[in-house]
Amino acid sequence: MNLSGGTSLKNFIGSGSDGLIGAINTIVIPVITALAFGVFIWGVVSYFFLHGEDEGKRAEGRQFIFWGILGMVVLFSVWGFVNLLLSTLGIAP
Repeated sequence: MNLSGGTSLKNFIGSGSDGLIGAINTIVIPVITALAFGVFIWGVVSYFFLHGEDEGKRAEGRQFIFWGILGMVVLFSVWGFVNLLLSTLGIAP
């Protein structure tokens, strides 16, 4: 399948550090991972260190921990599924 300009779909999607996959792997994935990890760390700091006896604020910290972990699990699951799909299609390196 060729796109306009004679570029094939495999070249457009790319692999490793080329094409669309390269942009996602080198820019988007690290930024989302850093955000999810930051949310998790903020929850841990908030829960254990900032709000010692205030149960409302500690519950808010637990929510940040939960959403940070959930974000990382979803991120790694989708990332693994996409890599599995690409290797099945013969696009991954």
